[in-house]
Amino acid sequence: MSQDAVEATEKVTERRSWVIDIRPLRVTAYRRMWIGNGVSFFGFQFTSVAVPVEMYAITNSSAWVGLLGVAGLVPLLIFGLWGGAAADVVDRRKLLLASSMLAWIATVGLLVQALFAVNSAWLLLALTAVQSAGFAISSPTRQAIIPRIVPSGLVPAANTLAYTTTTAGGVLGPLAAGLIFAVSGTGAGVTTAYLVDAVLFTISFWATWRLPPIPPVEHGPGEDKPTAGLRGIAVGLRFLVTQPVLLLSFAVDIVAMVFAMPRALFPEVAVDRFGGDWAVGWLFSAIAIGSVVGGLTSGWIGRIKRQGLALVIAVVAWGIAIGLSGLAHSLWLMVLLLAVGGAADLVSAVYRQSILQVFAPDRLRGRLQGVFTVVVAGGPRLGDLRAGATADLTSPAVSWAGGGFVAAGLAVALAAAFPALLRYRPPAVQAAATDDDANR
Repeated sequence: MSQDAVEATEKVTERRSWVIDIRPLRVTAYRRMWIGNGVSFFGFQFTSVAVPVEMYAITNSSAWVGLLGVAGLVPLLIFGLWGGAAADVVDRRKLLLASSMLAWIATVGLLVQALFAVNSAWLLLALTAVQSAGFAISSPTRQAIIPRIVPSGLVPAANTLAYTTTTAGGVLGPLAAGLIFAVSGTGAGVTTAYLVDAVLFTISFWATWRLPPIPPVEHGPGEDKPTAGLRGIAVGLRFLVTQPVLLLSFAVDIVAMVFAMPRALFPEVAVDRFGGDWAVGWLFSAIAIGSVVGGLTSGWIGRIKRQGLALVIAVVAWGIAIGLSGLAHSLWLMVLLLAVGGAADLVSAVYRQSILQVFAPDRLRGRLQGVFTVVVAGGPRLGDLRAGATADLTSPAVSWAGGGFVAAGLAVALAAAFPALLRYRPPAVQAAATDDDANR
């Protein structure tokens, strides 16, 4: 091969190294689950838009729409912990099938009540709660499955693929739902949205059904048999509080979301700073767009060995980007900075999830994923509360920009005070899947 050809090959390899790593898709079980999750999450976005639209149409009250958040959060907090504990006790494939069925039944219930024009706000709240309970159980179960079906060295790449796909669904799903409402109107649009979600959800069932059995690992000598009750949850929490690496990874995430999540301020800033509600769509989409771009250029993520340090840097970058965006008086500069923050958020999310999946022993992985689900779900909602309350006391600019810079500073302070996370490196990675794993 000529020197020019060699150099050309090296350049191609270098370019590809920045492209998202798709090697986990070679594992048949992961590929099926990735397709099912991506399609079902895209479908869920139709429901996530349709439910508040229908609630407002029924009640003509934003307060009732706000209650949907409470109806979804409470089951998430309760069943997220229980579902994680159950994932350590029973076959994870069976639990994922059962919890997915629960969420699908709730979606079908939403479709039926729309078809018959029941127009009950209380029924919408109840179905939202049931759907949230199904998600709360399935989410930690699904995350606990990944390290069982892909090699440990590909866990970061598998998580990056999953986050990128769901984030893309979070961008495209609401746009597609909005198009349906624009064409069909509220009544027919709500029914169509629920129907799309119910149909696409069946692909997730197929993917889960085709997974291999994933029974719990045998508990070692002297270890208590795991349970799905309060005692089992307590065992997971006791393990968590003795592991500085995991505690700090959770702590920096809470700091990032509570202090630097500005979405509650988007409507007010769109009107006051940019003169119209038209800007709010760009603000709500910007972080997700940045996450998608970050995911598509994430080929380097799996090669980083100092994952704890990379996590802290990503959280600091998120805080600084959010802080600077709060000071911007150009919409496009604000959107760009929010997108930068979204890319940093994707990186931090991938490392946080990967550290937990690899660091935690499999016998406790489900329970710790349950805690992770609660943290991930609760942090942004507490961030909304913090942003709104601080803006009322000061101003949107102070709440937005100040929160971002405070998050960056606190992340640095935590990492400096407790350096265990900075020192963390994943254990020796498994080079490749076995033929048996790859062909499941």
